[in-house]
Amino acid sequence: MPDWDTRLAVSYNDGTGDHEISPIDSFSPTFSLSAEVLHSVEQTHIGVVYTPQAISFSMTVRAIGDVAARLTTLALNGTRFDVVLRECVVTSAAPGAATISGAPSATFSGFSLAATTESKAAGDGAKIP
Repeated sequence: MPDWDTRLAVSYNDGTGDHEISPIDSFSPTFSLSAEVLHSVEQTHIGVVYTPQAISFSMTVRAIGDVAARLTTLALNGTRFDVVLRECVVTSAAPGAATISGAPSATFSGFSLAATTESKAAGDGAKIP
């Protein structure tokens, strides 16, 4: 039996208890930290306007058993879940085509309400927002 404890997983609570969906084959976060230069008639680069920080992600799972169906249910219900201790919401799902060999994949996209990073060195880390 495979040891899924070393893989990424989705953890959520539906009111009846904690549940886990595992494994996640890939997790690709995207950080939006945009800034726009502010100009005036007299001078350029007089300031900066920052847009709100955001994090979005895509993740891929093997469509084996009910994994893709359970994630789709979370998406349709707008259920919040954790991926590596981050609160997330799925915004789209794109199941792959069935193939003759191997298991099909399903890609889910969404956004995170908050994220933090921690380093092994004391004091290093970041938090969004």
